[in-house]
Amino acid sequence: MLTESTLNPAKAVIDEICPAGEPWMKVIRQGQVFRILDLEGNQAVDTLFYSAADREERYSAVDTIQRNRNLYLTVGTTLYSTEGNAMLTIVADTCGRHDTLGGACAQESNTVRYALEKRFMHACRDNFMQAITHHHEHGLEKRDITHNINFFMNVPVTPTGGLTFEDGISAPGKYVEMRAEMDVIVLISNCPQLNNPCNAYNPTPVRLLVWDGATA
Repeated sequence: MLTESTLNPAKAVIDEICPAGEPWMKVIRQGQVFRILDLEGNQAVDTLFYSAADREERYSAVDTIQRNRNLYLTVGTTLYSTEGNAMLTIVADTCGRHDTLGGACAQESNTVRYALEKRFMHACRDNFMQAITHHHEHGLEKRDITHNINFFMNVPVTPTGGLTFEDGISAPGKYVEMRAEMDVIVLISNCPQLNNPCNAYNPTPVRLLVWDGATA
């Protein structure tokens, strides 16, 4: 469902650019609103969420799909944790399609999806590892990289139950906005994938903004 935000970017307490193909990691506090803005269009933003109080509690695609009774994420969707708690709620969305089935790309999946000679190419799991290595204060390890959301990624389910990776339906300036229902660690890989039509084979930067609830 397409819903625009009333928040003013000039009042954001965090306003940063994540370059094409790079990671980003921050703590978003309960009540803050977090926006991912697709600057040039059709950029896949692979994102994981963890409870800041207990990293063993993290985003669950299974619980989110089951409890929202919908495969796709948009306004009104609550993102649930592995403990069944609400982590974030999507409160604005000008794209309308976000995937949580396709997973994050890895060197291994590059060989399966594309070709054996693609194995050396940079992948989202490399970005996740780079971020948790440089932010070791959160105590995350390789085994903590689990379910993710692919914001702005178009992965429709076929009538026979399969998944396809299609051209993106986002555009320059489209965004999705979430209200944190608990303190969460956000771990992003701004996807470096060069072989996927979802980002038009062209990784681009995204803008990340956070508002305090009281000042938004």
